[in-house]
Amino acid sequence: MRHLLLCTAALMPIMLAAAPLPEADALFPEQDMAEVKLGQLLFYDPILSGNKTVSCASCHHPDLGTSDGLSLGLGDGATGLGLQRKIDPQNPPEQRIPRNAPALWNLGATEFTVFFHDGRLEDDPSRPSGIRTPLGSEMEMGFDNALSAQAMFPVLSPDEMAGHYSENDVSQAVRLGQLTGPGGAWDILAQRVAAIPAYRSAFDDVIGAQAPIKFHDIANAMAAFIAFEWRADAAAFDAYLRDETPLSEEALVGMELFYGKAQCSSCHAGQFQTDHSFHAIAMPQIGPGKAARFERHNRDVGRGRVTGAEEDFYRFRTPSLRNVTQTAPYGHSGAYTRLEDVVRHHLDPVPALLAYEADQSTFSDGNFNSDFIVLERKIDVLQIAGANELPAIALSDQEVSDILAFLETLTDYDAIKGRLGVPDAVPSGLPLDGIAAQ
Repeated sequence: MRHLLLCTAALMPIMLAAAPLPEADALFPEQDMAEVKLGQLLFYDPILSGNKTVSCASCHHPDLGTSDGLSLGLGDGATGLGLQRKIDPQNPPEQRIPRNAPALWNLGATEFTVFFHDGRLEDDPSRPSGIRTPLGSEMEMGFDNALSAQAMFPVLSPDEMAGHYSENDVSQAVRLGQLTGPGGAWDILAQRVAAIPAYRSAFDDVIGAQAPIKFHDIANAMAAFIAFEWRADAAAFDAYLRDETPLSEEALVGMELFYGKAQCSSCHAGQFQTDHSFHAIAMPQIGPGKAARFERHNRDVGRGRVTGAEEDFYRFRTPSLRNVTQTAPYGHSGAYTRLEDVVRHHLDPVPALLAYEADQSTFSDGNFNSDFIVLERKIDVLQIAGANELPAIALSDQEVSDILAFLETLTDYDAIKGRLGVPDAVPSGLPLDGIAAQ
């Protein structure tokens, strides 16, 4: 039987696409290296957080697969990376960040036009800004694309980077709803950056010496860096598709299962193993959920929160599987720490949800009442289960092992640390968050 599967797997390049694979460089627009290097510094600089203690890299670090190694992270009010992240007793977070920090691999590829777990941000040529965002008509002009915009929305989140209530000028602006325009949170941050001579000089080479630094200039530089730094399209799987460089027997069998019996590719399709769509798969909900401050629940209904359509409740965006072996924990809430566990969840979602145990997650410092509150409410669990779209599929332990072997071939090991790496220092002079992950 395994011989038959291997014969079928040999046809996989033909089965994956009716047309020849595009040249890799055609998938990734060329970036301006001056802008990329500027974006690198901004990405690691805490100057973009309200209290000047958190950077983008706090939750998206190359040592942790461009995520944070946690089911749900801690933003403002904590320091350190991954499991070493500790709460500041003088400024403790109110809750964990509601969703798992998504990995950043290949977001610069042209096919990535929808962002966040619920897709609330996406390229939309019909909008004046070219982007559909939660800000609606208040969205500022000048962002290159949705990648640029998504890179900077966390600075508006109290739990992530802004800080809470009136503890700094950014958080106060956010609390008052002053996000865009003069005096808004974005403007405050742009002025901070512009006041640092090294940044002003670097922006001179990107936008011109006479141009004032606007927030979208910062966001565009960050997006250029993300697109350049975390391109990952040179995995063993890519070599196999292009010239049939051999894979192991287990990986070939796993590939046949992935694109066949296991039905993984019904959602994890295409060049980067994602259909960029939204599906309800009864993923366990842990953490505070996604609710407005005035709402008294801990649910996260995913796409349904964006569209308001009941059929979209509990649907979440299909993640790319590139470098998936490096990006644990998994799921919109990071419910599963082990890749095998999340694979098994996909095979029979509802029983897996009902049997879920808290120790399958990974948290750093802190103990919040909201960590497992949804799983303690039978009505919430049944609603998650009732929305499930995936059929049960029976696989042997060996077949699961083979799928894991195939997923390993999606890892681009040369890309993991990034092309530029972590800078030694940033122009603000602020300390980089944490130390190298252990």
